Amino acid sequence: MTSLVADVGGTNTRVALAEGPVVLPGSIRRYRNADHCDFTSLLGHYLATAGRVACGMACVAVAGPVRDGVAELTNVDWRIDTAGIARATGTGSVALLNDLQAKGHALGHIAPSHLREIMPQSGAGSSAAQLVIGVGTGFNAAVVHHLASGRYVAPAEAGHVNLPVGNDADLRLSQFIETRYGFAGVEDVLSGRGIENIHAWLGHPEDMPSKMCATDIVQALASCDPRAVATLRVFARLLGVFAGNLALTTLPFGGIYLAGGVSRAIAPCLRDLGFVEAFRDKGRFSGFMKSFGVSVIEDDYVALTGCASHLADGC
Repeated sequence: MTSLVADVGGTNTRVALAEGPVVLPGSIRRYRNADHCDFTSLLGHYLATAGRVACGMACVAVAGPVRDGVAELTNVDWRIDTAGIARATGTGSVALLNDLQAKGHALGHIAPSHLREIMPQSGAGSSAAQLVIGVGTGFNAAVVHHLASGRYVAPAEAGHVNLPVGNDADLRLSQFIETRYGFAGVEDVLSGRGIENIHAWLGHPEDMPSKMCATDIVQALASCDPRAVATLRVFARLLGVFAGNLALTTLPFGGIYLAGGVSRAIAPCLRDLGFVEAFRDKGRFSGFMKSFGVSVIEDDYVALTGCASHLADGC
């Protein structure tokens, strides 16, 4: 049975067709959200160019909370609901997931070549929990549970909790963010715009405003630009701290998986920037933190795979 799967991010949307749990590579299309007034019109454009394929089911992953079949996206002014998806696709079988839930459903279906190991994974049973952390336009995390009844991926909005503060520098950064936004949340630092916020904060005492976007800052790391290096050291350390906090909260002995465009961009440098040390810096539990492996998912379409797997497993 042919299914439609989609991943609606804060900046881009990916749409594809799937046969069972397999996404059809030639059907994948990527769209800029800014080029469309809403998701329904984007979906209509895709289906028109795909030749009006008859879809038996549809699953859409969104970067925002889902409640009672309705999603309000966090970083784009769109409202998506199952009724609208059903009308656009002509199917009565529709699943609407948070994007991190979809990525959780993809675990076990990702090619080894698309996984970059940051910290080694020790042996774990098939029922061990796993954790997916998404770092891109926004930030979120989802715990993957393997139950007798099947896989369950718990929804969350982890990017909107308070930024952890462990030293004076963290406090100054938190105060800088709070002055800008009224609240210092994790996503305001651990995301694409978070990189820009850290870069701006580092120039704030000397009145050196930042005009660089996140992509430019990451690229400047290769030329050892001092402010870019300092920015990404702060970023990697705080990512390690918060990922370690999540690991102790959820005990994902089956592994931690970093996903999203920012994760992929900084993956080659994470170890050198201090991520591992920050992750394991938990006092008397520092040794215990070696129980958790960490890998980066280097697949831009992993949420599509998760959507297809979710449908194939019977929703």
